[in-house]
Amino acid sequence: MNNFQKGMFDKIQKNSNINPEEVYKVADSVKHADFSDEKTVRNLVNQLSKMANKPLSKEQEDKIVKSVVNGKMPGDANSLNNLFKK
Repeated sequence: MNNFQKGMFDKIQKNSNINPEEVYKVADSVKHADFSDEKTVRNLVNQLSKMANKPLSKEQEDKIVKSVVNGKMPGDANSLNNLFKK
């Protein structure tokens, strides 16, 4: 892992208390995932929500899953953050 990646994962852990090893596991598990499959996306959203200790309402989960499945994910961090807040 290069210094940039290490710094990024250190920041993630500091800001969200997520273990970088867990991030690696999730990243590895979705390398070949079919993001047009609702079940796959829903499982990933639930997994990430639990990792971050940020429960999602059914409405939030549905909105995120629909955005991913339809290929309409926000392109920047602020827009993505707003999606999770709604």
